Amino acid sequence: MRIIIYTGKGGVGKTSIAAATAVKMAEQGKRTLILSTDAAHSLADSLAVPIGPDPVQISENLWGQEVNAIRETERNWGTVQVWLTKLLDKAQLKDVTTEEMLVFPGMEELFSLLKIKEHAESGQYDVMVVDCAPTGETLRLLSYPNVLNWWLEKIFPTERKLIKIVRPVAKIVKDIDLPSDDVLDSIERLARGLEEMQRLVLDSDTTSVRIVLNPEKMVLAEAKRSFTYLNLFGFNTDAIIVNRLLPDEAGECFFAQWRDIQKKYEEEIVLNFQPLPILKAPMMQKEIIGVPVLKELADIVYADRDPSAMFYHGRTESIREEDGEMLLELMIPFIDKGDLNLTQTGDELTVDAGAYKRKVILPRTLMNRQVVGARYAEDRLVIRFGKREMESMQDK
Repeated sequence: MRIIIYTGKGGVGKTSIAAATAVKMAEQGKRTLILSTDAAHSLADSLAVPIGPDPVQISENLWGQEVNAIRETERNWGTVQVWLTKLLDKAQLKDVTTEEMLVFPGMEELFSLLKIKEHAESGQYDVMVVDCAPTGETLRLLSYPNVLNWWLEKIFPTERKLIKIVRPVAKIVKDIDLPSDDVLDSIERLARGLEEMQRLVLDSDTTSVRIVLNPEKMVLAEAKRSFTYLNLFGFNTDAIIVNRLLPDEAGECFFAQWRDIQKKYEEEIVLNFQPLPILKAPMMQKEIIGVPVLKELADIVYADRDPSAMFYHGRTESIREEDGEMLLELMIPFIDKGDLNLTQTGDELTVDAGAYKRKVILPRTLMNRQVVGARYAEDRLVIRFGKREMESMQDK
């Protein structure tokens, strides 16, 4: 199954481009599902057909779905919610905000992303187009499983054993209901599901991300940051789509200055994102609503290209040996050298890049090696690892 994730700053026309892509692939005979995981759905408005929380057939080979985050939360978090509700009742926390406290920030949207895994496993579709939330939220959600997986591997087994020991005593002494095995199993299933979902979207043979932007300063700045963090977390970005370009004939009178501004940023986009393919979508003469107009837009954007193709397949992480040292190379474009920071704890390497943080579990070849240096040049962070601890002791 081919998965294409569309993201971009709010208001750039991401949903229209995603819907146009889906329409064109369905026309090519591919069984295509377009899935909206954005909390503020606009997919039905774009396609001009009603869409529900389950896949709805729109035309031949085309289905659409707007994920109901509340329903997905109940499915995946219901057992935990019941336990938390009882706990809050015993603590006499009965307030209008109590229900809101039962779901942590961002988790509803995260549950929506689990539908990607569910549909991929179903085998019902050839292609899935995912219309994600605006970039900042999407990046946070896509990286969330890293944190959950770390917690599950490092902390959860110990806590689970401790709860089993303490549960009978806590019940007698304080009448406290510690989480049951069902609750703990539910949490583990969720974490494992998210881990499998992340593995799927990180598979660069299957999944790619496409960034939609407008040729404007603020939008371009966010797109560059998004590309940086997508690389940092290991996602394969295979195209940049520049949307709402004014035609040359608009470069007169009222829109003359706007056309000049767009041309300036068009050049900057090419310089910043090459060798990624840069696809262009014009400002259409009519509203982009309904399947016929979306098909027209897709024909212009993709021309003779197959929208389901992998337009670019670049490596963002590699390991090599050089002069007796092991080098880990991470592609992290558009970041200030001063914003980078490295911390190593055992087999974990933490890379801080501005406001974002990624934990890299070191592969076997780098186990028991300490970071001895790093350099950042040409959008690549190259980290040098010394000899293994045993080798160093033998040398001494």
